[in-house]
Order: sequence, then C-alpha cells, then structure tokens
Amino acid sequence: MKAVRHFGIVTSDIGRSLHFYRDLLGLKIERDMLEEGEFIDAILGLENVRVRTIKMRAEHADALVELLFYESHPKRAMSNNELPNRGASHIAFTVEDVDAEYKKLKEGGVRFNCSPQMSPGGKAKVTFCYDPDGVPVELVQEFQA
Repeated sequence: MKAVRHFGIVTSDIGRSLHFYRDLLGLKIERDMLEEGEFIDAILGLENVRVRTIKMRAEHADALVELLFYESHPKRAMSNNELPNRGASHIAFTVEDVDAEYKKLKEGGVRFNCSPQMSPGGKAKVTFCYDPDGVPVELVQEFQA
C-alpha cells in the first residue's frame, strides 16, 4: 500500500453536500465530472451508471473526499449511522481552531453531538458533527505535548 487515495461519500443531494464540504468546511473542488459508460459500469458492477463525481481536497491533505451523486440508481439511506456500527464509520479532519469551526458550522445549521471537548491527555480538542446525509464528521485540533 502506498497511500490513502480518497474517501467516497454517496449523497442524496449534491447541492447540500457541496454547501457543507466546500462552503462550510472549506474543501476545494479539484474535479467535477459526470461518469458513465462501460468502464464505470464494470468497476461498480452495475448497469447504465450515471454518477456525478466531485473530488475535493483540504489545503494540506494528500487524500481526497469524493462526493458521489448517482443520477441513475436510487439512493437508499444506510440503516443507521451510529458510530459503533461496523463498517466505515466517519471521516476526520484536522483543523486549526476547532472552537471557531464549531461556531461557524453551528451557525450554518450543522448538527453536533457536543461542543468541542479536550482529550484526556490534552493533546487534542475534538467534536463530531453530521453532514447533510447524516455521515459523522470528526473535527480535531491537535496540540503540542
């Protein structure tokens, strides 16, 4: 394995998700494309796929966040996005000032579990919020020991 490439998030409303990830979290769009044809059908194991894919990146990140809006296939909500459930449970971002991010996002109508909390060892201040489709998003401010 060489590197983590991206995290894919299927969205039910691309406009709401762009507002959250681009406008509120500050990710930059690197590529916005419509994917369809034999290649995408083959790799997804589906037929007649038509998916809008938006690749986004945080300023100093190597890995991308990939928003996927399937125009061709019905979207079903995951049964339950609670953190202890099996499977991919959340995406985490390192931020400069978690309190400022919390305030900005809260004012933008984003739902949180709690206000930012200091970790027991004092090395990070952390909170969890939810994107428009209920995907848990962790925000972490790191501190020098």
